[in-house]
Amino acid sequence: MLVHWNAGPRRYFVNADGHRVLIGLSREETAEFEMLDDPLSRAEEGSAIGGTGSNHVDVERWSELYTRHEDAWRVWIARSRTEPVSSLALY
Repeated sequence: MLVHWNAGPRRYFVNADGHRVLIGLSREETAEFEMLDDPLSRAEEGSAIGGTGSNHVDVERWSELYTRHEDAWRVWIARSRTEPVSSLALY
């Protein structure tokens, strides 16, 4: 199985409200993803990616957000090859 954690560049855009977000995620979801993806913030909370219990919930939520972002990114890339950049929605 391919592990995606920390495995690629981030794809941030500025949304309609002027906030920096990951494509496919809201401002709140981007903040949540960054918190779950940051080993230092998880260490401060006494958790880590992997394991059981609440850590397992974190992994599931991280994976859900990552998948939504990755899916939106792939759609955006495919559309960017066929449409003018000004017509592409980033969020």
